[in-house]
Amino acid sequence: MAAYTSLLLVAALCTGAVYSLTCYTCASQSSNSNCMTATNCSATDTSCMTSVVSGGIGSLSIASITKTCTAVCNETGINAVVVSTKVSCCNTDLCNTSGTSSIKATYTVLAAALAAIGVLLRSSSM
Repeated sequence: MAAYTSLLLVAALCTGAVYSLTCYTCASQSSNSNCMTATNCSATDTSCMTSVVSGGIGSLSIASITKTCTAVCNETGINAVVVSTKVSCCNTDLCNTSGTSSIKATYTVLAAALAAIGVLLRSSSM
């Protein structure tokens, strides 16, 4: 009976290693297409993190994208006059595909806000 329990424990530990999180990884790339290397994360990593730093003046612009596996991930976003930063987190395999997911979310929020303003204006004129 002890042999079966030990065998079951070893099988469970091996299965956990096979099903570790997989994230796209890169360091300081200017294009998201250079950040599509799939990496098996360590057993302690629970999130995929994408960090985008971008800035520009006039027609000059630059971006730096970093993707990694991490045990702790805190989403942040800062927009200054000429520089913006965004850290996004997700926790499923290869979920950090896009380096610009925050822009898509911003457009959705903007559309929802405009729709709410339209409803408020329409109800106040009645």
